[in-house]
Amino acid sequence: MKYSIEINGLNETEKLARTLADNMEMGTVILLSGDLGTGKTTFTQFLGRSLGVRRRMSSPTFNIIKTYRGDHTIHHMDCYRLEDSDEDLGFDEYFNGEDIAIVEWPQFIEDFLPDEHLSIHITVAGEDARVFKFTSSGMKYTKILEALEHDFSSD
Repeated sequence: MKYSIEINGLNETEKLARTLADNMEMGTVILLSGDLGTGKTTFTQFLGRSLGVRRRMSSPTFNIIKTYRGDHTIHHMDCYRLEDSDEDLGFDEYFNGEDIAIVEWPQFIEDFLPDEHLSIHITVAGEDARVFKFTSSGMKYTKILEALEHDFSSD
């Protein structure tokens, strides 16, 4: 299933993240892609806050993976530095069916990603506008996307 929406400003971005968080469950894997500066980390921060993370989530560019505690254990991965690398950093430990994984630059670790996930591609549509394109892979993620489409559009 695919779903696309244009978001204008940080308030709408936060609302979208909150709506997505309300429909997520344990073991959810989110793949975030888009050019530098499109708002992947900002969206992740809003998503983390909506999932009960109290610390500020920052880009784990140099660490690759940071783990946060909220309502669930959340692993935030920034795989940008893994371009042209085939190093396995034990990714299967993070895609474990219980924790939530949010992966920025997933194209650099394609061989290690689970088959089922929710992909979000963000593009710039204006100074404060972004287009979020969602694609579900797997029934669990289709249900999340159907709920997101219903809940976000009905607010």
